[in-house]
Amino acid sequence: MKLRPLLSLLFASCLLARLTAADQPDENDEKAEHRETLADRTLREIVQRERDLFAKAEKDGEQFDKAAFHGEAQSIASSYDVLVQKNQTFTMAFVAYGMFLGKINMDRQAVAMLMKANQLNPDIPLVKNQIAKHLAEDGKPIEALTYLMAATDLAPKEAFYHFHLGQLLLAGHDEFLLKGGFTQAGLDKAMIDAFRQASELAPTDFSYAYQYAKAFYEIETPRWEEALAVWEQVELRPIATTTLRHMVRLQKANVLIKLGRTDDARRTLEMVTDPKLADDKQTLLDQLAPKAEK
Repeated sequence: MKLRPLLSLLFASCLLARLTAADQPDENDEKAEHRETLADRTLREIVQRERDLFAKAEKDGEQFDKAAFHGEAQSIASSYDVLVQKNQTFTMAFVAYGMFLGKINMDRQAVAMLMKANQLNPDIPLVKNQIAKHLAEDGKPIEALTYLMAATDLAPKEAFYHFHLGQLLLAGHDEFLLKGGFTQAGLDKAMIDAFRQASELAPTDFSYAYQYAKAFYEIETPRWEEALAVWEQVELRPIATTTLRHMVRLQKANVLIKLGRTDDARRTLEMVTDPKLADDKQTLLDQLAPKAEK
């Protein structure tokens, strides 16, 4: 049993927390008092143990005890096993178990649980998103696309489903052209549109805006003018760190070079002073040097 990187684990935990919260009964619902069953309580307890496990792993850092983690993970998996065996139609139990198995790299078993959840309730976008993730990682982007498109249809206002769709179209580019029925123009448009929707739906999320701007030159024929317009918009946003702001300026300078606006590119690079980006900055300066000598 392998352990996924902690950032991925925590992201998955956040998604599960959102889903379990959304599944809680409404206080004003007449049936609410009948919904808190033994299975519900058991699931909440298992999910809490899971969250505690990953939180401790993050806190431990370099002192992370792999053996202890795996022992508790096995115990949690056993608890899930008992829960789903006793509650064959409890959709949320299959969702939670599938998510957990995915976090510990038991992908085949994770997909089986998520498929069962999808069979029980085909209207949960998170389930379709996670199935798509596993299929894509297993080298099946075309199959993954069906599930991810369904997730965006079910939750059109959720930015991260559109973002994941854009990532899938970008990563599976060759396969989609070869076997997915896409033209180059159609694939480029679908990818850019997916990142655009994610950026518009979550305007404060830097990663979405960053990828949207890059998308204009991750296509067959780069659209440099449009890319520059988006980078200029991103540069005006509040950005969490100096490094991130200077990364935007590097990208903007690169686009300016491609457009032949060398003076503007130099001025932009002069504002990149973060030492962590010195090598990237020098790479762009080297591109400008021959032009300066002419």
